[in-house]
Amino acid sequence: MSGALKEVRNRIKSVQSTQQITKAMKMVSAAKLRRAQDAITQMRPYARKLQEMLSNIVSNTEEEVGGSLATARPVEKVLLIVITSDRGLAGAYNANIIKAAKVAINERYAQQFAKGNVHIWGIGKKGYEHFLRLNYNVHADFKDIFLNLRFDTVQACASAAVKAFEAKEYDAVELVYSEFRNAATQRFTVEPFLPIPKVTGTVGKKSDFIFEPAKEELIAELMPKILNTQLYKAVLDANASEHGARMTAMDKASENANELLKNLKLSYNRARQAAITTELTEIVSGAAALQG
Repeated sequence: MSGALKEVRNRIKSVQSTQQITKAMKMVSAAKLRRAQDAITQMRPYARKLQEMLSNIVSNTEEEVGGSLATARPVEKVLLIVITSDRGLAGAYNANIIKAAKVAINERYAQQFAKGNVHIWGIGKKGYEHFLRLNYNVHADFKDIFLNLRFDTVQACASAAVKAFEAKEYDAVELVYSEFRNAATQRFTVEPFLPIPKVTGTVGKKSDFIFEPAKEELIAELMPKILNTQLYKAVLDANASEHGARMTAMDKASENANELLKNLKLSYNRARQAAITTELTEIVSGAAALQG
């Protein structure tokens, strides 16, 4: 019985040690989440308005504007920019993003994938490593963006995607990421990046734009900046989502550790009581034998 008691005591110590780690990770994630949430909350209205403005201009002008970046063409080669995290222990966060990317490939780009024409740029090590293991066409150039998350590092990725699209290396570019809602909720989304999507349902709702300087010059200047901002917003969304998912996961892990500790302590007390009862029985039996 002493062996069973020792085993339960060791399990209790192990769970307590794990619980200390999960509580510490929850606190760290909560602190990082506050900063990440502030960043995306401030960025989102600006990025959304820029995107709306560009899509409206592209949709409401009679002639073609924006050149190749706004021109749809038959999709033979596809690029997915998949934004995951560098670390795990965030519940199903990374798995859901990877699943969204695979669903997009299977439902919309199965023929291109069969020909080897679907490429993945992984932002974040988890997604990159997963697709690398499965022998997808995955590129490592931007997987370490979260090690130094700044606008210029994200801009390099957006600019590379724009150049590749203009050079017709890819006919469609899409972003796969998690849109931050709150600490416990994320929306996993696949969002078109290039060609620049037009606003639907714009008939009869033309915006009266006054262009200064010339329209072509203005659009050429605006497009890359708005695309840089769009990708940066997606990365900030993903960053906040990761910390929210990890904080929630660590909170649940701490709660589960509490429940496990209750059960282990109950088992320990029962085992100890049984050991005491057995020892008393042996003592009483020994005393009775001596008297006899």
